[in-house]
Amino acid sequence: MFVLIFDQLMKMFFIMLLAFMCYRIKLVNQEGSRTVSSLLLLIVNPCVILTVYQTDYDPDLVRGLLFSFAAAAVAHILGVLISTVLIRPASGPDYGIERYNAMYSNCGFIGIPLIASVLGDTGVFYLTAYTTMFNLFTWTHGIVLMEKKFSLKNLKEGLLSPMFIATIAAVILFFVQFKIPPILLDSIDYVADMNTPLAMMVAGFSVAQADIGKMLKKLRLYMISAVKLLLIPLLMLPVLVLMNLTRDVSLVILIAAACPSAATGTMLAIRYKQNYIYSSEIFAMSTVLSIVTIPLVVILAEQIL
Repeated sequence: MFVLIFDQLMKMFFIMLLAFMCYRIKLVNQEGSRTVSSLLLLIVNPCVILTVYQTDYDPDLVRGLLFSFAAAAVAHILGVLISTVLIRPASGPDYGIERYNAMYSNCGFIGIPLIASVLGDTGVFYLTAYTTMFNLFTWTHGIVLMEKKFSLKNLKEGLLSPMFIATIAAVILFFVQFKIPPILLDSIDYVADMNTPLAMMVAGFSVAQADIGKMLKKLRLYMISAVKLLLIPLLMLPVLVLMNLTRDVSLVILIAAACPSAATGTMLAIRYKQNYIYSSEIFAMSTVLSIVTIPLVVILAEQIL
């Protein structure tokens, strides 16, 4: 598993490096980066979800999905507790951004291609439980961190997001065993296949927009990244053991939790007029460091799970 994870991460890193260079030589600008990000979030990721649920009904799959929902909920609750305890308001005005980036994973852009490569469609099937919980927590707890208040309007917006709607639609199609016509499903598959390259290009564009030299000198970024990439997933390991889940479900939840900070953090920071530059720095730092930390977490998990 370690070799597969590391091999896939290196492939993804080289795509990210290509995107980094494209942005730095001005082949792609900020508007282009936003366009690719929107295409990935609104079209490609939902297509991935629809395709993985186009499988025959299997009680074991359903059982694994339910366990995935439970484990994903625990992972997010653990993230809320750890980030709240370790990152205090006294640390500065950007504590909300730090808490968000310390607990919310890039489970869509990074998690989907990574898990698909090592665990296949079954892994992505289970990952949808984590992404669903991610959306629920982001549009409730996450918005409170950014806006300092809760709003039913924001929750409604989250529940109407393309990823959430695609997940609900895909689950319904799975349980009623409605099969999308092959010619249409093949077309959706072609779009879904763009997920990995586009996801890593979005990550590369984001890293390219950060001031790398200045970023590397900020010790606070290393601390936030350590909480996100190491502390939370490592504390999640004994929880997964206690829950006595199947190995595939445990690995999906663990890898999702070990992914770098969510790209959504920067998007929300822009929307709610927070320090989006700082958020993008945390995203960039954690994304680069995750190339090393995710394999390390997987090595440890292989010994325990």
